[in-house]
Amino acid sequence: MNKIALGVTSSISLYKAPDLIRLFQKEDLAVRVIMTEKATNFIHPDLFTALSGEPAIVNLFDERQRPIEHIALAAEVNLLLIAPATANLIAKLAAGLADDFLSTFYLAVKAPVLIAPAMNQAMFEHPQTQANIKKLRETGVEFVEPESGYLACGQTGSGRLASLPKIVETSLRLIRRQPVFKDQLVVITAGPTREALDPVRFLSNRSSGRMGYELAREAYQLGAEVVLISGPVELEPPAGVKVEQVVSSEEMRQAILKYYDRARVVIMAAAVSDFRFNRTSQEKIKKENLPAGLQLETTPDILEELGGLKQDQLLVGFAAETAGLKARAGDKMKKKKVDLMVANDVSRPDIGFGCEENEVYLFWPDGREKFISKTTKRKISQEILTEIGTILNERQGNS
Repeated sequence: MNKIALGVTSSISLYKAPDLIRLFQKEDLAVRVIMTEKATNFIHPDLFTALSGEPAIVNLFDERQRPIEHIALAAEVNLLLIAPATANLIAKLAAGLADDFLSTFYLAVKAPVLIAPAMNQAMFEHPQTQANIKKLRETGVEFVEPESGYLACGQTGSGRLASLPKIVETSLRLIRRQPVFKDQLVVITAGPTREALDPVRFLSNRSSGRMGYELAREAYQLGAEVVLISGPVELEPPAGVKVEQVVSSEEMRQAILKYYDRARVVIMAAAVSDFRFNRTSQEKIKKENLPAGLQLETTPDILEELGGLKQDQLLVGFAAETAGLKARAGDKMKKKKVDLMVANDVSRPDIGFGCEENEVYLFWPDGREKFISKTTKRKISQEILTEIGTILNERQGNS
């Protein structure tokens, strides 16, 4: 199990740290808390001990700890996260001071270091604080920028601790990133598209967008630059991911083509409408004026177009079927020249559209296939990105 060392300081936003521990534990990460002495004026170490399951560390010299504990722990952790970090702590780290456990541990740790500042706006924007942050960045330390909002001093401005989901997502990225995804653009589509009849009616489907959003979250954690092109959904965008909102299939097509030349991986997880009305109205159509028959036409096949334009992009397609899943997915894979096809049965009420779980087959052009039994869409996204990483590594090895 991966382990995080969570350093906490005497910022008033320290009260959020227990929730942060819970979020990391949901990601199957162990947490060891390191407190500055002043932080204990806000929260007793026993609370962090109870939540994390390991003794919270405050003092550099404590007979209950292992000999040279800061060196021993430094070899065990995958990340040092300091959240919240005060201006004082940031200044100490920038100066290389080591007068307590946390500052000493910082000098000993070889794992990535992430800092989430939290302080008054004037303190955060002070030239000396900014110079200290710049100096730490130059040594490889990464930061989760504070947000603007209501501060403990009663003022409104920058300096508020970043949202906990953003801190967690950034931490996971530092722990899980893989060289093969570094600096690579991954474009992912998600959700349904809507084809308007008039300003209030449209043709669409039941896609919730969850699969595409989980894929975007996973790709970001692996170190990729991620653009998520999303149809209309009711989901929170993953932290760190650039999101482009679209409505129609043509808007989705134009958005993808904007990034396609630069993309290393394109994952077409969206359920793009296959049909649209051949005539639309700028005003709501009254019942009595509704045509006897509504005429439909097919929308452009975006996946097939991308397959025809493909250079060295890795193209991943999705096939949502209600019958003949393997045969139809295989035909679609060949016709549209995709490098990996993900297929699932959307006739079942317990998986697929609108569900938290899914069950899919993966197909490769060389005839290989892999079945992923029913599990969460997050787990499936991890499996898919693992296979994508394998293909990218193989291509690098053959280049």
